[in-house]
Amino acid sequence: MTTSTDKQSAGPGAADPASGPRVPLPYPGPPPRGREPRGIVALVTQSLLMLLGALGAFQVGRTVNVARELGEPWQYLAYVGAIALGALAGWILGGVVARWLPSRMRAIDRAADKRTAGELIVGALGLVVGLVAAALAGVAVARLPVVGPYLLLPVVLLVAYVFTRIAARKHADILRLVGIRSRSAASVPPRLIDSSAIIDGRIVDVINARFLPGQIIIPAFVVDEIHRVADSTDPEKRQRGRRGLDLIEEMRAAGQQRVQIRPGDVAGEGVDAKLVTLARDMHASIVTTDYALNKVARIHGIEVLNINELANALKPAVLPGDRLSVRIIRAGREYDQGVGYLDDGTMVVVEGARGLVGGEPVLVEVTSAIQNPSGKMIFARLAPAGA
Repeated sequence: MTTSTDKQSAGPGAADPASGPRVPLPYPGPPPRGREPRGIVALVTQSLLMLLGALGAFQVGRTVNVARELGEPWQYLAYVGAIALGALAGWILGGVVARWLPSRMRAIDRAADKRTAGELIVGALGLVVGLVAAALAGVAVARLPVVGPYLLLPVVLLVAYVFTRIAARKHADILRLVGIRSRSAASVPPRLIDSSAIIDGRIVDVINARFLPGQIIIPAFVVDEIHRVADSTDPEKRQRGRRGLDLIEEMRAAGQQRVQIRPGDVAGEGVDAKLVTLARDMHASIVTTDYALNKVARIHGIEVLNINELANALKPAVLPGDRLSVRIIRAGREYDQGVGYLDDGTMVVVEGARGLVGGEPVLVEVTSAIQNPSGKMIFARLAPAGA
């Protein structure tokens, strides 16, 4: 189990994913990306709007008939000037749009992460049906006097939105009508796995036991942290880091397609801050054993699944030395054993109680308890008289 001290131990000597050079990752797949390619988005947006501005200025110039107004020698200069002004206006407008566009694209990505594939597909089909219905409604609206042409676009947008919204909200019922059963994965948030939960190792057993539903996501910066621990000069930390890398492969094998490595980085200082930011953006929960991260995430209103709390909840209800009152129901398999049951159905095997079958409840002292996939079993002996 890693602690906040371990996370800081990657410290000054390690390359920070947001600033320094990246080390190769020990897992297959695309490497984490650095900053988003905003320059490419801005260039494409500005170039497109500059082209549209130039074409629009040229069409305006042809409509005004510059040749008639200025005469034959000056019309070409007027066309060139109008096209240049239109292109400049489009370039400036493209710069404004390019600053706004990346944040909207990230918002669309976050919204898509919260939707299932069935919901997205049915929503897209609803949009197509809505556009068809909007086209039929537009025929009637366009014939209205005076206001008809102005109402056409709002009516098309409104009808398309209504159909898309209804299809997305009722996607499970729609899929069921055509014989497709939609799994209710949307109600289960994605699970972000912290490095402490990976190195702890028990999460693999939890996944194998199917007690961790939903999509399981290991952010790339968490893998980076484990890799830095694996490269530590401290032998103990290096062993834990290498064990964590092996456990990532075991998790991917156990969870199959549900376990994914999420590439890319997140704004924030430290792995804990990045996990909290990513969980808030994706509406995900965090799986960890780190006490500090547990507290910080819950302060921010993020659901935390603490493996230590799960282990405490599943620990045996009785410990060696505890005393119980048990009625002996039948004889045991071994010599002089009697068998009784607690109220929850737990079997209690009592040494030296064969002769008490069918009698009154007796006081026994627990000697051991075992837990296996078939249930829990308690071994006990008769409590000393007068104790």
